[in-house]
Amino acid sequence: MRRGELAERSGCNIETVRFYEKQGLLPAPPRTAGGHRDYAQEHLRRLTFIRRSRELGFTLGEVRGLLGLVDGGDWTCGEVRAMTLEHLGDVRRKIADLQKLAVILTEMAAQCDGGAVPECPIVDALLEAHER
Repeated sequence: MRRGELAERSGCNIETVRFYEKQGLLPAPPRTAGGHRDYAQEHLRRLTFIRRSRELGFTLGEVRGLLGLVDGGDWTCGEVRAMTLEHLGDVRRKIADLQKLAVILTEMAAQCDGGAVPECPIVDALLEAHER
């Protein structure tokens, strides 16, 4: 299949496919006699794996490590589990930060009556935070 079809079937765009090839995450496909790239089903599987891993927030380095296991590298399932648990900790910290942010934004919005006057407690609060 050609790059456009690979991109469409994997849910990525063409530039993303190029990027992952340049990063070495997606191996270059063989070329047809006419010089076109000829991606195989394995490229689609790998690209789908990369896309899904990225959607779950894994960094490119972490995806590279996960692919090491897939490629029969030196990674063990235990190492993948440890990486996943570390990533889970990061996700939980982000969730906690977002929950704190939601409380702050709720409090700021509650101070504003939405009137037409130029004074705004939300803008004032944002300016205060910047001036600290």
